[in-house]
Amino acid sequence: MPILELRCLRCGRRHRPSRGLYTCGKCGGKLDVIYDYEAVAAKISRIELSKRRGGVWKYFELLPLARKKNIVSLGEGGTPLIPARNLAKELKMKYLFLKDETRNPTSSFKDRPMSVGVSKAVEFGARTVVCASSGNAAIALAAYAAKAGIKCYAYVPAGAPESKVAQLLMHGARVVQPKEGGAGDPTYQLMLQSWKKFGWHPIPSGGAFNPYQPEGSKTISYEICEQLGWQAPDWVIVPTGAGTLLSGNAKGYFEFEQIGLIKGVPRLVAIQAEGCAPIVKAFREGTPPYEIPPWPDPRTVAGGLIDPYPWDADTAIPAIKRSGGTAETVNDAEILEAVKRLARSEGIFAEPSGAAGLAGLKKLLDGGVISRSDVVVVEVTGGGLKDVATALKMVERPEVIEPKLEQLQKLFAG
Repeated sequence: MPILELRCLRCGRRHRPSRGLYTCGKCGGKLDVIYDYEAVAAKISRIELSKRRGGVWKYFELLPLARKKNIVSLGEGGTPLIPARNLAKELKMKYLFLKDETRNPTSSFKDRPMSVGVSKAVEFGARTVVCASSGNAAIALAAYAAKAGIKCYAYVPAGAPESKVAQLLMHGARVVQPKEGGAGDPTYQLMLQSWKKFGWHPIPSGGAFNPYQPEGSKTISYEICEQLGWQAPDWVIVPTGAGTLLSGNAKGYFEFEQIGLIKGVPRLVAIQAEGCAPIVKAFREGTPPYEIPPWPDPRTVAGGLIDPYPWDADTAIPAIKRSGGTAETVNDAEILEAVKRLARSEGIFAEPSGAAGLAGLKKLLDGGVISRSDVVVVEVTGGGLKDVATALKMVERPEVIEPKLEQLQKLFAG
């Protein structure tokens, strides 16, 4: 489905999509993809969608690609919505579901936006893409760039887990880890310089410098609605860094409501780590999104949530307010407890950033914000094998023994 237009979220200027146009030509603001929703509504329906194969591209008419031949896919999306019966019992809840994004090809939800971003880059004739990311987005971009046969440059923090760097290198990405220090995010600075100097297509984890890739994230919302029998849940809890995923969630629900596929939208919750929570702070204090200062000295075990510059706060905070949702912080101890709980109660091994939503749910239940009878979806955004070092610090290493029954009995007796 051709895009109707790109609209600047800051000054309102409208643009025709074109190669190299990733920010507003007038003010440099973020662009939003606008579709012909009347045409979309005439083409898709609940019955039509139910006939299609699952995955991100099932919703082609609501994605920013002109031709299906340009799709670059590794089988992303179509992830399960799991009834979390054990956790629900522990938390004394009636309806709790986990949207398990660890099932994606590179084990995080980032495969959705990167499939869309790379597909659009291919449609524009790109031969090189570049990304600034804490790790997961870069890994996904490297994988999809490899599938598309184009070059990928990935700028990631110097402290990124080795397991994530290994994935990037195996996919053939050229990895650069700039030193921290000085003003601004060094990974984003290098990405923007590379875009301007070399003409490489920027596909970062946030939506401020590419309007296309964030469109992939909204397919999570589409799937949740279908999986709940064309109903929106009462609450959706989203681990939040820059605000990109929450913004995508919101757009997905509002679009489905606009074209008549659901009635009403869920209340959206942003969960941030206490050590890096610019969106929560701005939401509570009423700070205008464009005036949010960078978070000083960000520190948290949830590396995927470290975004001192909340690039997508301008869409995330209004979405929270429009949906009647809220924003909350969790500390590292709460996050790590959620990692264990997910693994031991529901069999899902998540990285710390992927489990932050569950930590936030417990806090909101205890505070009476969420009722234990509400229908709640928690998004589990990334797999635990992405940060094995942190997982190993949470458990006791197994003992090495002689292969004798008496030693085994002695071990278990102790």
